Amino acid sequence: MAGHESRKWMILVATIWIQAFTGTNFDFSAYSSELKAVLGISQVQLNYLATASDLGKALGWSSGLALMYMPLWSVMFVAAFMGLFGYGIQWLVLLDLISLPYFVVFLLCLLAGCSITWFNTVCFVLCIKNFPSNRPLALALTVSFNGVSAALYNLAAISINPSSTQIYLLLNAFIPFITSLAALVPILRQPRIDPLPSNAIKHEQLIFVVLNFLAVITGLYLLFVHSADSSTARVIFAGAILLLVLPLGIPGIIYAGDWFQHKIFSSFTFEGSSFLLVDADDLEFHKELLSRENSQINVTSYGNGPTLTLSLTRIIGTAGVSDEGCCGKVIEKDQLFMLGEEHKAGMLVKRLDFWLYYVAYFCGGTIGLVYSNNLGQIAQSLGHSSMTSTLITLYSSFSFFGRLLSAAPDFIRLKLYFARTGWLAIALVPTPIAFFLVAASGKEVALQAGTALIGLSSGFIFSAAVSITSELFGPNSVGVNHNILITNIPIGSLVYGFLAALIYDNNAAHGATFTQQMMSDSVVCMGRKCYLSTFLWWGCLALLGLVSSVLLFLRTRPAYDRFEQNRRANLLD
Repeated sequence: MAGHESRKWMILVATIWIQAFTGTNFDFSAYSSELKAVLGISQVQLNYLATASDLGKALGWSSGLALMYMPLWSVMFVAAFMGLFGYGIQWLVLLDLISLPYFVVFLLCLLAGCSITWFNTVCFVLCIKNFPSNRPLALALTVSFNGVSAALYNLAAISINPSSTQIYLLLNAFIPFITSLAALVPILRQPRIDPLPSNAIKHEQLIFVVLNFLAVITGLYLLFVHSADSSTARVIFAGAILLLVLPLGIPGIIYAGDWFQHKIFSSFTFEGSSFLLVDADDLEFHKELLSRENSQINVTSYGNGPTLTLSLTRIIGTAGVSDEGCCGKVIEKDQLFMLGEEHKAGMLVKRLDFWLYYVAYFCGGTIGLVYSNNLGQIAQSLGHSSMTSTLITLYSSFSFFGRLLSAAPDFIRLKLYFARTGWLAIALVPTPIAFFLVAASGKEVALQAGTALIGLSSGFIFSAAVSITSELFGPNSVGVNHNILITNIPIGSLVYGFLAALIYDNNAAHGATFTQQMMSDSVVCMGRKCYLSTFLWWGCLALLGLVSSVLLFLRTRPAYDRFEQNRRANLLD
């Protein structure tokens, strides 16, 4: 039994490694300026390359199809070889060792982007299969490490050659492949998964608490400990690797402490703890789905409060929303009745809740991702080219913290319950503030603060989205429905990036009041005007996303409240 448990936790650590070293799209801005110069392309054409990488994510369904015919480890290595080929050939182009037409480079970016989604699929399957009782906690923890990829690659690049940007492409090509080799043995030795007793589930939850604490330390380490000197950077990078290996020992320490407690302090009992983590979502959803028919005809009472039926609630509305006024009609129209109800694709696209959710994601997380893709040109235009690596680390680290924070609602739900769509709305608040802040001032401090806020906001949205999709539109359909949702990423990358590139090139062509430089056949725009209008547009669009998320929260809050009341009632039974 102990051997099975240790192998399960080795798989979790291997999944953390895969996520930490396969977020290769986040360092695009580190080498994008040189790629633009070598290819002799415009900012609009460079944006198409960034879009190609994001478009690869829309092909994530292909990894699910591959899993139907291939073992999990082979899917992982297909992803590794796609990245090795996609980034490796680009590295040769950047070194001027080979020359390729623009369209071929576009396809290489598409292939590299597709590799990331295949790695993500492998990680999702490993977490869901090996931690069925604590699936949300396993997913939230592992996905969060995808946010530190850029910080780790930045450290690795400085350790090897601080003056080279080509090194990022070489690292993007080989590190995921090396990580796959390291993760192979745990994946091949997956244990048999048996149902866990309640005390074993609590042990798992305790371990996840410790692992999240260790993850916070890792994020703080990568954020505050850095150096431009190669020798010092190597030591720092070795420390980061040690922090990623350290989780291997945490489960052993926890189980040893538990054994010691049972052997030495067996006469003591600890009852009535008020600290309770979330139960398995699938079980809760299943209970509510099974009770739906009965709950529509039977009277349900919660405590000494008012007695309602769900069918009556559906007719008259909830949460004190008035029928009068346009806003009230928008909130009540086709309002979500319950959480966890399965929505097929055809039903999904007909729901107003889905499109509010789509707009919130499109104008929130996606716009933050496009901002990160343009960090290289933004820093260069403001005269802060030397800050590019610092900005990448900032965005990466705060994206990591945002992803970790997305698990907070599950940890504090007994003390402070709030609908997850409400947390989504709160997470969107920093994005428009950040864009208007950067637009108002081109100083280093404003740029760093804005980058941190955008990273924090987008990281939370990326990580929370899977749970929200599952809760609103059904856990069994989450694979298809979430892939429909993230079609906004390539669309947003194209639209937002094209808008930014068009303004950039237009300002470069009319550079009467600021500097214009030529690198090969490409134009480099210098000055605040290069991105000023872009930041204002992005800020306004982020406000639209915030409004959309607030409407989504108001429409779904009654369903979340009923769901939580049923859950607590089940716990008391």
